[in-house]
Order: sequence, then C-alpha cells, then structure tokens
Amino acid sequence: MKEIIDYFESIDPILAAFYATLFTWGLTALGAGLVFFFKTMNRAVLDGMLGFTGGVMVAASFWSLLAPGIEMSPGEGFVKVVPAAVGFLLGALFLFGLDKVLPHLHINFKENEKEGLKTPWHKTTLLTLAITLHNIPEGLAVGVLFGGVAAGFDGATIGGAVALALGIGLQNFPEGFAVAMPLRRQGLSRRKSFMYGQASALVEPIAAVLGAWAVLTFQPILPYALSFAAGAMIFVVVEEVIPETQQDKFTDIATMGFIGGFIIMMTLDVGLG
Repeated sequence: MKEIIDYFESIDPILAAFYATLFTWGLTALGAGLVFFFKTMNRAVLDGMLGFTGGVMVAASFWSLLAPGIEMSPGEGFVKVVPAAVGFLLGALFLFGLDKVLPHLHINFKENEKEGLKTPWHKTTLLTLAITLHNIPEGLAVGVLFGGVAAGFDGATIGGAVALALGIGLQNFPEGFAVAMPLRRQGLSRRKSFMYGQASALVEPIAAVLGAWAVLTFQPILPYALSFAAGAMIFVVVEEVIPETQQDKFTDIATMGFIGGFIIMMTLDVGLG
C-alpha cells in the first residue's frame, strides 16, 4: 500500500484522480461481469449489497470529506463550519436538481415509479441512469480530494484520497452486479447487461478530473467542494439507496450491510489517512 501512495504522490494530481477513478470503474466492470456466471441474484443479496453501498457513502461523506473540509476552513466556532454547511447544502441541491431532470428508475422499483422528466426511453436505460446518478458525486469526491492534496491543504492527505478511492471501488463491485442482473432479468443478453452495468461508472473519471481541476484552479473553494461532494452523496443515500433496500422483507440484511460498509470505509480512512 505504501508503494501505491508513493506513486500517487509522484504524479500529476489530475492524472492521479483519473487513475484512481479508472480503478473504481474497473471494479464496477468486474462486478457487472458476474452476469456471465450467474443467471439470477438473490433479493437478500441485492439488498445487502445496496446497504453496503449506502454505508460506504455515508462514512466517506464524513471521514473523507466533511471532517477534512471543516478542519481546513479558516476561523473559529460557527464561522469555521460555514463553508462545510454551505457546500453540503449546495451539493444536496445539485443532486436534487439532477434527480428531478434526469429520467431514471431505481433498481427495486416498478416501471410506473420512474423519476425525472417523462421519456420514452426503455427501462434498461433508466436503470443504468439511476446508478450513473449515484456515481457522479463519488467521482467528484475523489477528484476534489486529490486536488486538495496537491494544493497543500492541511487535512487533505494522499492516504485519505487513496482510501476514498479504495472504499468507493469496493462498493462499486457489488453495485455493478446490482445493475447488470436486473437488466439480465429484463431479457437483455449477458453481453448487453454487462455493457450497461459497467457503463454506469464511466462518469466517475470524468467527474474526478473536473473536481481536481476545479480545486487546483480555484484553491479557496476546496472546503466548499469537499462538502459539496458530501452533500451530494448523502442525498443519493437518503433519497435513492436506502429506499431501494426497503421494498422487500430483507430490511435487516440491508441494515447490516450498511453497518458493514460504514465500518470498512471508516477503517480505511482512519488507517490510511
């Protein structure tokens, strides 16, 4: 692990963010690739995977984004938390707007429960877009943190950035499977199910590069940018991920998956950051 951290320290931060999110995309593709080996997926497993995803995202939002953002903010007392509060709200509002505009359908929901603008798009496209919506703040978070490290801000460490990428990659693996298998059940071929599943994470490298570039170009925005990514991720968890796990009888399994994901992400961030 030390060699990986040393390598990321030695290269351009935008390139580092790109490589890190290529890793997270690759794990999504690996997860989606399981569609070639399994015909169906147990609903309890799916809900547990989604819960795990939510736990990682919530833990990352605090340990990797909000806490460093508050630490590097100027001032004392209430003044010190203003950038985090403002950024967090803006991130949630950003995802709120995308949620209302982008047509999508959550994994465990019926077709008549699709959200966003009305469209004739097929259910397969809407399912993929729902997970793509999840991945925008994840890629942005990685990019912003790598940009903060390069800018030399206290509280932003290369170990923390690597831990965040690793945690997001771990939850992307089951997420890729969770996208591909429902598409397979819709009648798509294994190849098409895989292609849609892995494509849902292609937005992460794009968001990461934009996030790193923005922080390096406008360094004072870093505390706001970290909290922006956190707000966007929490919005996704509360509005989409958790409700997806509450559509059947396996809510306890989903909850324990959430706890496991939170513990793993917290451990990674504290251990490496």
